[in-house]
Amino acid sequence: LNNLYVLKHRQERGCNTEEKTYRQGMTEQMNLIGGTVLNLWSAVWVVLSEDGLEIFKKKTDRSPKGMIPLKGATLLSPCQDFNKKSLVFKLTTEKKQDHFFQASHVEEREYWVKDIKRVISCLQGGKRFARKSTRHSIRLPEKVNLNELYILLKDQNDGVKELKLEQDSRVYNHCFTGATVVEWLLSKEKARNRPEALMLAAGLLTEGFLQPTGDRSKDGAEIEEQTSFLDDTKALYYFADSGFFCEGDSSDEDVLLKEEFRGKIIKQGCILKQGHLRKNWKVRKFILRDDPAYMHYYDPTKADDEPLGSIYLRGAVVTAVEFVPDAKKYDIEGNLFEIITSDETHYFLQAATAKESNEWIKVIQAVSRSGK
Repeated sequence: LNNLYVLKHRQERGCNTEEKTYRQGMTEQMNLIGGTVLNLWSAVWVVLSEDGLEIFKKKTDRSPKGMIPLKGATLLSPCQDFNKKSLVFKLTTEKKQDHFFQASHVEEREYWVKDIKRVISCLQGGKRFARKSTRHSIRLPEKVNLNELYILLKDQNDGVKELKLEQDSRVYNHCFTGATVVEWLLSKEKARNRPEALMLAAGLLTEGFLQPTGDRSKDGAEIEEQTSFLDDTKALYYFADSGFFCEGDSSDEDVLLKEEFRGKIIKQGCILKQGHLRKNWKVRKFILRDDPAYMHYYDPTKADDEPLGSIYLRGAVVTAVEFVPDAKKYDIEGNLFEIITSDETHYFLQAATAKESNEWIKVIQAVSRSGK
Protein backbone atom coordinates (compact mmCIF):
# COMPACT_ATOMS: atom_id res chain seq x y z
CA LEU A 1 0.00 0.00 0.00
CA ASN A 2 1.20 3.47 -0.86
CA ASN A 3 0.01 6.52 1.01
CA LEU A 4 -0.32 9.93 -0.55
CA TYR A 5 -1.91 13.19 0.50
CA VAL A 6 -3.18 15.70 -2.04
CA LEU A 7 -5.58 18.66 -2.09
CA LYS A 8 -9.10 18.56 -3.48
CA HIS A 9 -11.18 21.54 -4.59
CA ARG A 10 -14.86 21.32 -5.61
CA GLN A 11 -17.62 23.69 -6.64
CA GLU A 12 -19.33 23.29 -3.28
CA ARG A 13 -18.38 23.54 0.35
CA GLY A 14 -15.90 20.90 1.43
CA CYS A 15 -15.41 19.09 4.72
CA ASN A 16 -12.58 17.73 6.83
CA THR A 17 -12.04 14.08 5.88
CA GLU A 18 -9.47 11.65 4.46
CA GLU A 19 -9.03 9.41 1.38
CA LYS A 20 -8.64 5.99 -0.12
CA THR A 21 -8.14 4.80 -3.72
CA TYR A 22 -7.16 1.91 -5.99
CA ARG A 23 -3.80 1.71 -7.78
CA GLN A 24 -3.40 -0.98 -10.45
CA GLY A 25 -6.19 -2.92 -8.78
CA MET A 26 -4.65 -2.62 -5.31
CA THR A 27 -6.26 -0.68 -2.48
CA GLU A 28 -4.35 2.47 -1.54
CA GLN A 29 -5.02 5.17 1.06
CA MET A 30 -4.65 8.90 0.48
CA ASN A 31 -5.68 12.11 2.16
CA LEU A 32 -7.07 14.85 -0.06
CA ILE A 33 -8.21 18.37 0.54
CA GLY A 34 -11.56 19.63 -0.78
CA GLY A 35 -12.86 23.18 -1.07
CA THR A 36 -15.14 25.79 -2.63
CA VAL A 37 -15.40 28.37 -5.39
CA LEU A 38 -13.80 30.73 -2.88
CA ASN A 39 -10.60 28.70 -3.23
CA LEU A 40 -10.87 27.10 0.20
CA TRP A 41 -9.47 23.62 0.64
CA SER A 42 -10.30 20.91 3.17
CA ALA A 43 -9.57 17.20 3.62
CA VAL A 44 -11.87 14.44 2.33
CA TRP A 45 -11.63 10.63 2.35
CA VAL A 46 -12.36 9.19 -1.09
CA VAL A 47 -12.59 5.67 -2.50
CA LEU A 48 -11.57 5.30 -6.14
CA SER A 49 -13.56 2.26 -7.20
CA GLU A 50 -14.18 0.58 -10.55
CA ASP A 51 -16.58 3.28 -11.73
CA GLY A 52 -16.19 6.40 -9.59
CA LEU A 53 -14.87 8.35 -6.63
CA GLU A 54 -16.89 7.94 -3.44
CA ILE A 55 -16.41 10.85 -1.01
CA PHE A 56 -16.68 10.31 2.74
CA LYS A 57 -16.89 12.91 5.48
CA LYS A 58 -14.62 10.73 7.65
CA LYS A 59 -12.48 7.70 7.02
CA THR A 60 -14.58 5.74 9.52
CA ASP A 61 -17.95 6.65 7.93
CA ARG A 62 -19.97 3.73 6.57
CA SER A 63 -21.73 5.70 3.84
CA PRO A 64 -20.32 8.28 1.40
CA LYS A 65 -21.62 11.84 1.27
CA GLY A 66 -21.36 11.84 -2.50
CA MET A 67 -19.88 10.19 -5.58
CA ILE A 68 -18.06 11.43 -8.68
CA PRO A 69 -18.85 9.09 -11.63
CA LEU A 70 -15.91 8.40 -13.93
CA LYS A 71 -17.76 7.02 -16.96
CA GLY A 72 -17.34 9.59 -19.71
CA ALA A 73 -15.12 11.75 -17.49
CA THR A 74 -12.02 13.60 -18.72
CA LEU A 75 -8.79 14.51 -16.93
CA LEU A 76 -6.58 17.57 -17.37
CA SER A 77 -3.10 17.55 -15.87
CA PRO A 78 -1.53 19.86 -14.97
CA CYS A 79 -4.41 22.30 -14.54
CA GLN A 80 -3.57 26.00 -14.90
CA ASP A 81 -6.51 27.38 -12.86
CA PHE A 82 -4.64 27.84 -9.57
CA ASN A 83 -1.39 29.36 -8.33
CA LYS A 84 0.24 26.01 -7.65
CA LYS A 85 -0.59 25.00 -11.22
CA SER A 86 2.03 22.26 -11.54
CA LEU A 87 0.44 20.29 -8.68
CA VAL A 88 -3.23 20.56 -9.71
CA PHE A 89 -5.26 18.30 -11.99
CA LYS A 90 -8.91 18.68 -13.01
CA LEU A 91 -11.50 15.90 -13.28
CA THR A 92 -14.54 16.81 -15.41
CA THR A 93 -17.55 14.48 -15.31
CA GLU A 94 -19.74 13.56 -18.27
CA LYS A 95 -22.23 16.21 -17.05
CA LYS A 96 -19.48 18.86 -17.19
CA GLN A 97 -18.98 19.23 -13.43
CA ASP A 98 -15.39 20.12 -12.54
CA HIS A 99 -13.46 18.68 -9.57
CA PHE A 100 -9.96 19.93 -8.76
CA PHE A 101 -7.20 18.04 -6.95
CA GLN A 102 -3.83 19.36 -5.74
CA ALA A 103 -0.95 17.11 -4.71
CA SER A 104 1.75 17.97 -2.20
CA HIS A 105 4.35 17.30 -4.91
CA VAL A 106 4.43 16.35 -8.58
CA GLU A 107 4.83 12.61 -8.07
CA GLU A 108 1.67 12.42 -5.94
CA ARG A 109 -0.23 14.18 -8.68
CA GLU A 110 1.03 11.63 -11.19
CA TYR A 111 -0.12 8.71 -9.01
CA TRP A 112 -3.68 10.05 -9.04
CA VAL A 113 -3.67 10.92 -12.74
CA LYS A 114 -2.30 7.56 -13.81
CA ASP A 115 -4.79 5.51 -11.76
CA ILE A 116 -7.87 7.57 -12.59
CA LYS A 117 -6.98 7.52 -16.30
CA ARG A 118 -6.79 3.74 -16.23
CA VAL A 119 -10.22 3.47 -14.62
CA ILE A 120 -11.71 5.87 -17.19
CA SER A 121 -10.06 3.90 -20.01
CA CYS A 122 -11.52 0.63 -18.73
CA LEU A 123 -15.00 2.15 -18.50
CA GLN A 124 -14.77 3.47 -22.05
CA GLY A 125 -13.75 0.05 -23.35
CA GLY A 126 -16.40 -1.78 -21.37
CA LYS A 127 -13.73 -3.59 -19.36
CA ARG A 128 -13.37 -4.18 -15.64
CA PHE A 129 -10.45 -2.41 -13.98
CA ALA A 130 -8.08 -5.11 -12.72
CA ARG A 131 -4.37 -5.50 -12.17
CA LYS A 132 -2.55 -7.56 -14.73
CA SER A 133 -0.23 -10.34 -13.65
CA THR A 134 3.35 -9.14 -13.93
CA ARG A 135 4.67 -12.64 -14.58
CA HIS A 136 2.12 -13.20 -17.34
CA SER A 137 2.55 -9.77 -18.97
CA ILE A 138 6.35 -9.74 -19.09
CA ARG A 139 6.98 -13.50 -18.64
CA LEU A 140 9.11 -13.43 -15.52
CA PRO A 141 10.64 -16.79 -14.52
CA GLU A 142 8.90 -18.38 -11.53
CA LYS A 143 12.18 -18.51 -9.59
CA VAL A 144 12.54 -14.71 -9.61
CA ASN A 145 11.64 -13.08 -6.27
CA LEU A 146 11.11 -9.38 -6.97
CA ASN A 147 10.82 -8.51 -3.27
CA GLU A 148 14.25 -9.99 -2.50
CA LEU A 149 15.70 -8.32 -5.59
CA TYR A 150 14.33 -4.96 -4.46
CA ILE A 151 15.94 -5.34 -1.01
CA LEU A 152 19.31 -6.00 -2.66
CA LEU A 153 18.81 -3.10 -5.03
CA LYS A 154 18.20 -0.75 -2.08
CA ASP A 155 21.16 -1.93 -0.01
CA GLN A 156 23.03 1.17 1.17
CA ASN A 157 26.45 -0.38 0.70
CA ASP A 158 26.08 -2.60 -2.34
CA GLY A 159 22.91 -1.41 -4.08
CA VAL A 160 22.02 1.35 -6.52
CA LYS A 161 23.11 4.76 -5.22
CA GLU A 162 20.44 7.43 -4.84
CA LEU A 163 21.59 10.71 -6.37
CA LYS A 164 20.57 14.33 -6.76
CA LEU A 165 20.11 14.87 -10.50
CA GLU A 166 19.10 17.98 -12.47
CA GLN A 167 17.03 17.77 -15.63
CA ASP A 168 14.84 20.27 -17.51
CA SER A 169 15.32 23.00 -14.87
CA ARG A 170 14.19 20.67 -12.08
CA VAL A 171 16.20 18.96 -9.35
CA TYR A 172 15.33 15.33 -8.56
CA ASN A 173 16.48 14.14 -5.13
CA HIS A 174 17.07 10.47 -4.18
CA CYS A 175 16.76 9.08 -7.70
CA PHE A 176 18.78 7.21 -10.34
CA THR A 177 18.69 6.45 -14.06
CA GLY A 178 17.21 3.45 -15.83
CA ALA A 179 20.61 2.62 -17.28
CA THR A 180 22.05 2.50 -13.74
CA VAL A 181 19.52 -0.15 -12.69
CA VAL A 182 20.25 -2.29 -15.75
CA GLU A 183 24.03 -2.01 -15.21
CA TRP A 184 23.63 -2.99 -11.55
CA LEU A 185 21.58 -6.09 -12.45
CA LEU A 186 24.29 -7.15 -14.90
CA SER A 187 27.22 -6.40 -12.57
CA LYS A 188 25.62 -8.42 -9.74
CA GLU A 189 24.88 -11.29 -12.15
CA LYS A 190 21.13 -11.02 -11.56
CA ALA A 191 20.67 -11.13 -15.33
CA ARG A 192 22.62 -12.87 -18.10
CA ASN A 193 22.21 -10.12 -20.67
CA ARG A 194 20.74 -6.66 -21.15
CA PRO A 195 17.28 -7.79 -22.40
CA GLU A 196 16.92 -10.04 -19.35
CA ALA A 197 18.00 -7.20 -17.03
CA LEU A 198 15.46 -4.93 -18.70
CA MET A 199 12.77 -7.56 -18.13
CA LEU A 200 13.59 -7.70 -14.39
CA ALA A 201 13.58 -3.89 -14.14
CA ALA A 202 10.20 -3.79 -15.88
CA GLY A 203 8.91 -6.29 -13.31
CA LEU A 204 10.09 -4.08 -10.45
CA LEU A 205 8.37 -1.10 -12.07
CA THR A 206 5.12 -2.96 -12.74
CA GLU A 207 4.94 -4.20 -9.17
CA GLY A 208 5.46 -0.68 -7.81
CA PHE A 209 8.93 -1.22 -6.28
CA LEU A 210 10.33 1.43 -8.62
CA GLN A 211 8.56 4.63 -9.68
CA PRO A 212 9.17 6.78 -12.78
CA THR A 213 9.86 10.50 -12.53
CA GLY A 214 10.51 13.06 -15.25
CA ASP A 215 8.81 13.16 -18.62
CA ARG A 216 10.93 10.53 -20.36
CA SER A 217 10.42 7.66 -17.91
CA LYS A 218 6.74 8.55 -17.37
CA ASP A 219 6.09 8.50 -21.12
CA GLY A 220 7.75 5.09 -21.29
CA ALA A 221 5.57 3.78 -18.46
CA GLU A 222 2.43 4.63 -20.46
CA ILE A 223 3.38 2.76 -23.64
CA GLU A 224 0.41 0.64 -24.73
CA GLU A 225 -1.05 1.06 -21.24
CA GLN A 226 1.59 -1.33 -19.91
CA THR A 227 4.52 -0.51 -17.70
CA SER A 228 7.73 -0.10 -19.73
CA PHE A 229 11.16 0.43 -18.17
CA LEU A 230 13.71 2.46 -20.14
CA ASP A 231 17.39 1.51 -20.29
CA ASP A 232 18.35 5.15 -20.67
CA THR A 233 20.64 7.64 -18.92
CA LYS A 234 17.92 10.31 -19.27
CA ALA A 235 15.10 8.21 -17.80
CA LEU A 236 14.84 8.79 -14.04
CA TYR A 237 13.39 6.47 -11.38
CA TYR A 238 13.26 6.24 -7.60
CA PHE A 239 12.54 3.67 -4.87
CA ALA A 240 8.86 3.64 -3.89
CA ASP A 241 9.59 3.97 -0.15
CA SER A 242 12.49 6.41 -0.41
CA GLY A 243 12.65 10.08 0.52
CA PHE A 244 12.27 11.17 -3.12
CA PHE A 245 11.16 14.71 -3.86
CA CYS A 246 11.44 17.13 -6.76
CA GLU A 247 12.35 20.82 -6.69
CA GLY A 248 12.23 23.67 -9.18
CA ASP A 249 15.24 25.34 -10.70
CA SER A 250 17.80 25.69 -7.91
CA SER A 251 19.70 28.52 -9.64
CA ASP A 252 17.40 31.13 -8.07
CA GLU A 253 17.74 29.80 -4.55
CA ASP A 254 20.55 32.05 -3.37
CA VAL A 255 18.58 33.62 -0.51
CA LEU A 256 20.05 32.98 2.91
CA LEU A 257 17.83 30.41 4.66
CA LYS A 258 17.15 30.11 8.34
CA GLU A 259 19.55 27.68 9.95
CA GLU A 260 16.84 25.11 10.63
CA PHE A 261 15.89 24.99 6.92
CA ARG A 262 19.42 24.23 5.73
CA GLY A 263 19.19 20.46 6.29
CA LYS A 264 18.65 17.98 3.49
CA ILE A 265 15.00 16.89 3.11
CA ILE A 266 14.75 13.24 4.14
CA LYS A 267 11.01 12.71 3.89
CA GLN A 268 7.88 14.77 3.30
CA GLY A 269 4.15 14.12 3.20
CA CYS A 270 0.87 14.75 4.99
CA ILE A 271 -0.27 13.00 8.16
CA LEU A 272 -2.72 13.80 10.94
CA LYS A 273 -1.49 15.77 13.95
CA GLN A 274 -3.29 16.23 17.27
CA GLY A 275 -3.53 19.83 18.47
CA HIS A 276 -2.00 20.73 21.84
CA LEU A 277 -4.96 22.84 23.01
CA ARG A 278 -8.23 21.52 21.53
CA LYS A 279 -6.87 17.99 21.02
CA ASN A 280 -8.54 17.69 17.62
CA TRP A 281 -6.88 16.08 14.61
CA LYS A 282 -5.93 18.01 11.48
CA VAL A 283 -4.08 17.13 8.29
CA ARG A 284 -0.64 18.70 8.28
CA LYS A 285 2.13 18.55 5.71
CA PHE A 286 5.40 17.54 7.37
CA ILE A 287 8.92 18.05 5.99
CA LEU A 288 11.71 16.17 7.77
CA ARG A 289 15.29 17.46 7.51
CA ASP A 290 18.60 16.40 8.97
CA ASP A 291 21.69 18.41 9.90
CA PRO A 292 20.06 20.23 11.64
CA ALA A 293 17.36 17.74 12.65
CA TYR A 294 14.02 19.52 12.25
CA MET A 295 10.50 18.49 11.31
CA HIS A 296 8.41 21.45 10.11
CA TYR A 297 4.66 21.21 9.67
CA TYR A 298 2.36 23.28 7.46
CA ASP A 299 -1.35 23.80 6.80
CA PRO A 300 -1.73 22.19 3.34
CA THR A 301 -4.90 24.20 2.68
CA LYS A 302 -2.98 27.49 2.72
CA ALA A 303 -0.72 28.99 0.08
CA ASP A 304 1.60 30.38 2.77
CA ASP A 305 5.04 28.74 2.74
CA GLU A 306 5.69 29.62 6.38
CA PRO A 307 5.38 26.59 8.70
CA LEU A 308 2.86 26.48 11.55
CA GLY A 309 5.57 25.10 13.79
CA SER A 310 8.69 22.98 14.03
CA ILE A 311 9.87 19.99 16.04
CA TYR A 312 13.55 19.85 16.96
CA LEU A 313 14.44 16.17 16.79
CA ARG A 314 17.97 15.99 18.18
CA GLY A 315 17.71 13.63 21.17
CA ALA A 316 13.97 13.07 20.60
CA VAL A 317 12.25 9.74 21.19
CA VAL A 318 9.68 8.39 18.72
CA THR A 319 7.57 5.27 19.31
CA ALA A 320 4.39 3.64 18.07
CA VAL A 321 1.49 4.01 20.52
CA GLU A 322 -1.99 2.51 20.83
CA PHE A 323 -3.52 5.18 23.07
CA VAL A 324 -3.59 8.98 22.94
CA PRO A 325 -4.62 10.94 26.06
CA ASP A 326 -7.63 13.27 25.69
CA ALA A 327 -8.46 11.92 22.23
CA LYS A 328 -12.05 11.06 21.28
CA LYS A 329 -12.43 7.41 20.41
CA TYR A 330 -14.06 8.05 17.05
CA ASP A 331 -11.11 10.26 16.03
CA ILE A 332 -8.65 7.38 16.37
CA GLU A 333 -8.12 5.10 13.38
CA GLY A 334 -4.89 3.48 14.61
CA ASN A 335 -1.39 3.81 13.10
CA LEU A 336 -0.41 6.21 15.89
CA PHE A 337 3.04 7.32 16.93
CA GLU A 338 4.40 9.79 19.44
CA ILE A 339 7.41 12.12 19.35
CA ILE A 340 8.83 13.27 22.70
CA THR A 341 11.41 16.02 22.26
CA SER A 342 14.43 16.61 24.49
CA ASP A 343 12.47 19.33 26.34
CA GLU A 344 9.63 16.86 27.09
CA THR A 345 7.12 18.21 24.54
CA HIS A 346 4.76 15.49 23.29
CA TYR A 347 3.46 15.30 19.70
CA PHE A 348 0.87 12.69 18.66
CA LEU A 349 0.63 11.82 14.97
CA GLN A 350 -1.63 9.48 13.02
CA ALA A 351 -0.70 7.93 9.67
CA ALA A 352 -3.10 6.47 7.10
CA THR A 353 -1.63 2.95 7.32
CA ALA A 354 0.68 0.91 9.53
CA LYS A 355 3.28 0.87 6.73
CA GLU A 356 3.33 4.66 6.52
CA SER A 357 3.54 4.97 10.31
CA ASN A 358 6.50 2.58 10.45
CA GLU A 359 8.29 4.49 7.69
CA TRP A 360 7.94 7.81 9.55
CA ILE A 361 9.09 6.25 12.83
CA LYS A 362 12.15 4.71 11.15
CA VAL A 363 13.37 7.91 9.46
CA ILE A 364 12.65 10.12 12.49
CA GLN A 365 14.59 7.76 14.74
CA ALA A 366 17.55 7.90 12.34
CA VAL A 367 17.51 11.70 12.14
CA SER A 368 17.14 12.10 15.92
CA ARG A 369 20.33 10.08 16.41
CA SER A 370 22.48 11.48 13.59
CA GLY A 371 21.17 15.03 13.04
CA LYS A 372 22.72 18.04 14.74
